[in-house]
Amino acid sequence: MRGAKSAKWVAGAIVVALAATACGGNDKSGAAGKGEVDPNGIYSVEVGEPEKLLQPADTMESNGSIVMSGLFSQLVDYDADGKLVMVNAESVDSKDSKLWTVKLKPGWTFHDGTKVTADSYVKAWNWAANINNKQGNASWFADIKGYEALHPEAEGAKPTAEALEGLKVVDENTFTIELANAVPYFAYKLGYEVFSPLPESFYKDPKAAGEKPVGNGPYKFKSWEHKKQIELTRFDDYKGENKAKNGGVILKNYSTLETAYEDLKSGNVDVLRQIGPKDLPVYRNDLGARAVDQAYSAIQTLAIAFYADQWKTPKPVDPKVLQGLSMAIDRDTITKTVLQGTREPATGWVAKGVLGYTPNATGDITKFNPAKAKELITAGGGVPNNEISIQFNSDGGHKEWVDAVCNSITQATGVKCTGDAKPDFQADLQARKTKQVKSIYRSGWVLDYPVNANFISDLFRTGAGGNQGGFSNPDLDAKIAAADTAPSLDESVKAYQQVEKDLVNYMPSIPLWYYKVNAGFSEKVQNVKYAQDGDPILEGVEVKK
Repeated sequence: MRGAKSAKWVAGAIVVALAATACGGNDKSGAAGKGEVDPNGIYSVEVGEPEKLLQPADTMESNGSIVMSGLFSQLVDYDADGKLVMVNAESVDSKDSKLWTVKLKPGWTFHDGTKVTADSYVKAWNWAANINNKQGNASWFADIKGYEALHPEAEGAKPTAEALEGLKVVDENTFTIELANAVPYFAYKLGYEVFSPLPESFYKDPKAAGEKPVGNGPYKFKSWEHKKQIELTRFDDYKGENKAKNGGVILKNYSTLETAYEDLKSGNVDVLRQIGPKDLPVYRNDLGARAVDQAYSAIQTLAIAFYADQWKTPKPVDPKVLQGLSMAIDRDTITKTVLQGTREPATGWVAKGVLGYTPNATGDITKFNPAKAKELITAGGGVPNNEISIQFNSDGGHKEWVDAVCNSITQATGVKCTGDAKPDFQADLQARKTKQVKSIYRSGWVLDYPVNANFISDLFRTGAGGNQGGFSNPDLDAKIAAADTAPSLDESVKAYQQVEKDLVNYMPSIPLWYYKVNAGFSEKVQNVKYAQDGDPILEGVEVKK
């Protein structure tokens, strides 16, 4: 299988994880109506417009990441058991979890024919980490020695170095990575697209390269009609084992899931990533063996905009208030009715299918209990103004469940709750990044690597790339730092399990439910599989003659 390839904010609603396995699911997926294959056939996938230019270190949402997964291959990947698999790397080794040596498989090239070398990685990482280049995922290089000099924390500060001190090119196919501190799971991180290599042509005009990216993956870029479609074609000189079984893919933009579903039924789009709430009750009957119902590692939460006036004045919100709001949500009823049983109520912050997943890490605070909810909210000083709002993107199928969550909170506690709809995922993300969220926002997070640290450190650590709500707590930061520097991967995972249990005392967000792929595909294609990150595996899809 292909593992997760990108840190992703999830655009859509209808997709949850029920099984603890990394790649469980419907055996019928892709097996419907097997037929003779056209190896050069082109097919289409439903997506939305990427939020930003297609630069590996600045893509942090699902519409852009699915494109990047086709254009770029990483040093490593993961198998169905969460074990590391080498891709562009021949080996990634360390004796102390602090100094890592990467050896590349020779002979790989970029889509422009130039070699993929050790320098292709080192130069790309230095560029991405440099604060002057304003890459949204720059914090992923913070583990590497010298990051602070290249990406100073002080507002307005300039870099005092030109490169990360911890990166050294040994020879054409070898480089070393020295971390500031030992990180036992660092090799797992290298499966995330921020660590992609870049060709020399990128640096001549990074903006132009973001419009017409040149990667090292199974597909090469063909065209981008903004807000319409992106077309990728098979890269015949690709050296990886996951060569495309088709001639290319068209990623078609849709403004609503309902429109995409109608197009699927009429044969105007071939693969969906999700089904909207309206069609969940009927899609299995409509599609039969072409209906997909498969687990993957993601979670939906309500994230708190801690910078908003509501939560910071006159004093920071007491976690008891957020515990109370959590206990006012009837997850069981909402997942069974509004979401048609396609999700499982969350009992923790870490999604299923990753190392360190712990059942019932939240204790009682995710159990519906109106009386206790009122008691906690009162003990915490009450919800400021006795009202909240939940921001969401209208193009992702979220309105129905947001309304249900709000009704549950209001009926249980008397706290007024309303939905704050943004027209699309881009507008939703922009409001988060410019700190314009008024109260609370819906947040969906997919794994970047199958370790529990990804759902804690990368979301709740002060300054982390995924920490858009402004949560910050020195005590929690210290616990995260201790887990990061544990002597072994196993001990780090165990330390993070304890950190997760401690999160109830901080309430950086409110867990709702685990995601699942509820999707489908047309009669034109077969072998449609979905990865641990919930996206269809583009290169594996076969087009029928």
